[in-house]
Amino acid sequence: MTRLLPDIRPNNPQFSSGPCTKPSTWTLDALSDAALGRSHRAAIGKDKLLAAIETTRDVLNIPADYRVGIVPASDTGAVEMALWSLLGARGVDMLSWESFGAGWVTDVVKQLKLQNVNHHHADYGQLPDLAAVNFDNDVIFTWNGTTSGVCVPNGDFIPANRTGLTICDATSAAFAQDLAWDKLDVTTFSWQKVLGGEAAHGMLVLSPNAVERLESYTPTWPLPKIFRLTKGGKLIEGIFIGATINTPSMLAVEDYLFALDWAKSQGGKDGLIAKADANMGVLADFVAANDWIDFLAEDPSTRSNTSVCLKITDPRVVVLDVGAQAAFAKGITKLLEQEAVAYDIGSYRDAPAGLRIWTGGTVEQADLVALTPWLNWAFETQLATL
Repeated sequence: MTRLLPDIRPNNPQFSSGPCTKPSTWTLDALSDAALGRSHRAAIGKDKLLAAIETTRDVLNIPADYRVGIVPASDTGAVEMALWSLLGARGVDMLSWESFGAGWVTDVVKQLKLQNVNHHHADYGQLPDLAAVNFDNDVIFTWNGTTSGVCVPNGDFIPANRTGLTICDATSAAFAQDLAWDKLDVTTFSWQKVLGGEAAHGMLVLSPNAVERLESYTPTWPLPKIFRLTKGGKLIEGIFIGATINTPSMLAVEDYLFALDWAKSQGGKDGLIAKADANMGVLADFVAANDWIDFLAEDPSTRSNTSVCLKITDPRVVVLDVGAQAAFAKGITKLLEQEAVAYDIGSYRDAPAGLRIWTGGTVEQADLVALTPWLNWAFETQLATL
């Protein structure tokens, strides 16, 4: 029997977890002032890059004595710069509970080949034991697990008197969750997540302790130019006032400046957090009202308000083998895409089969409300194929 389609469709079907949807007021015309065809070393380029840095500081309330820089290769590039430039001075504790955190473990153990590494691991849906982390070591963790929908609840697990550095991958968290800057020594994120900016550029935020490490410690391995943050034992200050290591896209910079201005119009960091919380609340209500679906994150206090990961719990699906479960979930996402209702909401390729719906501040709450009946329609339609 053909199931009736819901009456209302989302105005914007873009619920991808990256690149994420742009603000509803975005247009190509908004980028007409981009410094295209101009050198990023010219005054106009330097001014725009510095504006991007300082507006980021302003919106996120980053302390005045922290350095903020624009670096290549998105959040991945920023994390790699930190790992290759800072590690090796002492032992390392690494936390992983999803694919990106696990990737940093691989880099440290197999590429840098560090020996004194403690790995605190948890399966998808859970956090490792935060109380077991040794903060006399350098500690590496993701604030928000984009592929698991599990985030740390706050920064309380990090002691103020730590002797190691904390290196935090905060992509999918910055601009949506309240980062504890006094507990973070190195923080990274990208433009294409919560603000819906363009890909390929990353942000690197360094505390005074991180700068001191950079200026007092030299790794035993060679560093490619793209990773070098110091010269002659001193921080390359230009990186943190807009003199980027390599050539940035000035069109992407203009897009980021638009997103930052939009963020300020939404009430800054606090306004964006409130939007993400309200958006996530729509899905929380949906999950509570439907017994075929649940959050992948088991503890409500660790559930992400941006990358919401959902698992299918209906007994008729749970009894299927892993491959068949994955095919069932893909069937749901395919139906929604064919109806132009939701794009790119399948779970990450390494994660358990299910759905992943972005709820950051650039998503409008009304679109999520309109989406939820379609989730039921797609599930019931797919169930009829079993």
